[in-house]
Amino acid sequence: MDPVAQARRMARPLRGSQDLDEVLARTSSARYVLIGEASHGTSEFYTWRAELTKRLIAEQRFSFVAVEGDWPDCHQLHCCVVGAPGVANDPAAVLWEFKRWPRWMWANEEVVDFARWLRGFNASRTRPVGFHGLDVYSLWDSLHAVLAYLRAHEPDRADAALQAYRCFEPYTDPQEYAFATRIVPETCEQDVVHMLTELRLSFDENSLPGLEPAFVAWQNAEVVAGAER
Repeated sequence: MDPVAQARRMARPLRGSQDLDEVLARTSSARYVLIGEASHGTSEFYTWRAELTKRLIAEQRFSFVAVEGDWPDCHQLHCCVVGAPGVANDPAAVLWEFKRWPRWMWANEEVVDFARWLRGFNASRTRPVGFHGLDVYSLWDSLHAVLAYLRAHEPDRADAALQAYRCFEPYTDPQEYAFATRIVPETCEQDVVHMLTELRLSFDENSLPGLEPAFVAWQNAEVVAGAER
């Protein structure tokens, strides 16, 4: 069949939330739903993505949102939408602090509206729905976060993170490090692996809620490992 004709046959109009019923019917038994990013920067796409996500959460009990964003920045938004103490009450105040990848992808009105809805939805729940970033580009921010955690909670293990930090220190960004590994045989891989090993020794990962400082530090260390790869 001609691809254009096939697309026209399968297409459905989007006029209101009820038009998503067919999508919801297909996801009723799914463990994960991958919405994707069809277009960066259009209000319409972000609005429909938010509407679909709301229904997945409210009607099919999905427990977290994972996005194309940095773990450290998105964790601050996670803290806000789950009502963690010491964090701004309005998600807009958190989103406007996003500094990377690129900022306008998340610091926009549509995401603010969704985050405010999620915070309100979580207010009456014993197990709130989370919001997490999956990207591995926050090499320096994540290294700083791991160092800060270890210095405060596990000072005897901080040397491992400091060694990894010093290995990356000659490079201004991950891309520069990547180019250097094509010429210089030594890499930072072993330092990062050692840092991860030290962190994993310090807690039981099966018993950690999403706000536990050790869990957050471990995720930042995983980001560093992913960035190094």
